[in-house]
Amino acid sequence: MNKRLKFTAQIAMAGVSALLLSACFGQPDVKRNKKQDRPSTTQKAPPPRGAVPAFSTQDSRACLVSLQQASVRYDALDNQYFGGGCSAIDSVKLLDIGVPVSNLGAMTCPLARNFSAWAQYAVRPAARQFFGAEVVKIETMGTYACRNINGASSGRLSQHASANAIDVSAFVLSDGRRITVTKDWQGDRKAQDFLRALHKSACRRFGTVLGPDYNRAHHDHFHFEMNGNGFCR
Repeated sequence: MNKRLKFTAQIAMAGVSALLLSACFGQPDVKRNKKQDRPSTTQKAPPPRGAVPAFSTQDSRACLVSLQQASVRYDALDNQYFGGGCSAIDSVKLLDIGVPVSNLGAMTCPLARNFSAWAQYAVRPAARQFFGAEVVKIETMGTYACRNINGASSGRLSQHASANAIDVSAFVLSDGRRITVTKDWQGDRKAQDFLRALHKSACRRFGTVLGPDYNRAHHDHFHFEMNGNGFCR
């Protein structure tokens, strides 16, 4: 082999060796920003008040779909943080559930869904059964309110403070009769049976149901909330 061929072969062997070394050890590291490698120690700012995106989870979006499937009209609300632990997260304002309802504000979607079903499948049939009439209005004392539990000494926030409760006080019928929790819980037999049937039905739909038999603070309304594991009084 002449010198020229021998020199070419040596260059080729050197190239192969370089490739093998590159395959073993990879390419040179790119200089990294050490600040990016360190976990952030800064705390996230608290959620701002006002408009914050809502219904970002699969469960919350599924709840909205269930309202649509039930032909319930509603406005989806932005998440609201009011301070003091009070908030309205993934909540709606009900516009039409098949019967007019007074004093409705922000309600968590599960509460709105179950309340709408209770009105449709408990209140309306019960009015026909006991009075042969239609319900033309359900009266409530409201939904969201940043306050503590009524009648409790603990100072704990009510579920109303998270838009997760509603207080129902009366029912207006198509014959002009108005059935109220205040006067009819111990009223005539038909009115008593009507209210107790609605109370019992609510116990199957809400986490906690409170009425006049629970304490004096509930003498004039039914309290429904999604929190709880079937507490019914």
